[in-house]
Amino acid sequence: MEDTSLPEQNQTAQMNTSKAPQKVEVVVANPTGNPEVNILGELSIFILRIGFSLLMIHHGLEKLQDPQGFAEFVVGKYFPFLPGDPVVWTFGAAITQLVCPLGLATGVFARLSALGLFSTMAFALYFHMLDTGLEGFPLAVVEGHNYAFELSFIYGAISLYFLCAGPGRLALFRKTNKITYYPKSN
Repeated sequence: MEDTSLPEQNQTAQMNTSKAPQKVEVVVANPTGNPEVNILGELSIFILRIGFSLLMIHHGLEKLQDPQGFAEFVVGKYFPFLPGDPVVWTFGAAITQLVCPLGLATGVFARLSALGLFSTMAFALYFHMLDTGLEGFPLAVVEGHNYAFELSFIYGAISLYFLCAGPGRLALFRKTNKITYYPKSN
């Protein structure tokens, strides 16, 4: 019998002295095994993403029409806990509602953009809850036929969806199914 442990020990010693981490790539397969894409589903996500982004741009431009008024009657009145000048917060919200929709619509940094939009909608929902409350939700019929918080809630839900699910396949930077990691060496 031949002793083969010496070459194995040398090989192990060489691997331990190597300081460069080993790169490992794992490809996550589709669980159904079906490579087809649900094109109607992807088109629906794309249309929702574009439409939502256009509406958010409208809201950002709306804030820039009268930033002083928005700062005084909304930010200053309902958000006194925010540090600094309310006009700065108004421009911050407007810029978020102008820049983040571009990222979401194109799919470039879509989740980060959705996070920015979700945060502005959380503030908008907080404003509406302080201003008008629940207005008898869910059973009351209100004068304007819509609850004041309704739109902010829906926009927040849409941005939360894109934050969690991503932009879909019809995006410039879409997620691949490849995961790269560097395992710890002992």
